[in-house]
Amino acid sequence: MKVRRFALSGSAGTGKSTLGRALAERLGLPYIEEGIRSRVSAGLKLYELDEAGRRALVSELWEEQHEQEERATAGFVSDRSSIDYAAFWLHYGLTDAEQETQQFMERMTTAIQRVDQVILCPWGVLPLVSDGVRSTNRWLQLRFQALLEGLHGRYTSKERLVELPPIVELEERIKFVLAQPT
Repeated sequence: MKVRRFALSGSAGTGKSTLGRALAERLGLPYIEEGIRSRVSAGLKLYELDEAGRRALVSELWEEQHEQEERATAGFVSDRSSIDYAAFWLHYGLTDAEQETQQFMERMTTAIQRVDQVILCPWGVLPLVSDGVRSTNRWLQLRFQALLEGLHGRYTSKERLVELPPIVELEERIKFVLAQPT
């Protein structure tokens, strides 16, 4: 049996979690949920964190995901890619510590090579839902999406990157992903 490692990527509200859960279920793989949602739901207020706190949080979230991916020896579907974490680092302006930034970016760009497919969900296709966790500011989400797309263009090989077209229906999204060569 071939090991299949998938990572979803995209700004908030692009349907990563819904697609990821469905894809994991269809393929019989573990789904690795994004760690920030549970923290925010439990009361974490991102705006109260200083730069060092945000840097520590992004690093901690990546380490948790990375450990789960390592344990999933038969494959997995992750709600985020390592490039998403690189984008978070840049998006939240965590670049003042240049050596730490260099090391983090190298780890993220190396880690993306271990994923078979990165599914980049498109911005602006699905309506943003106010759930108390993610921002519904579409322009903030577009800024993050543009950062992701640029980083993927630079660091994710074309063979690994699956750019999901503007498909709304979940079943059609799943069919599109499964039709891609791995």
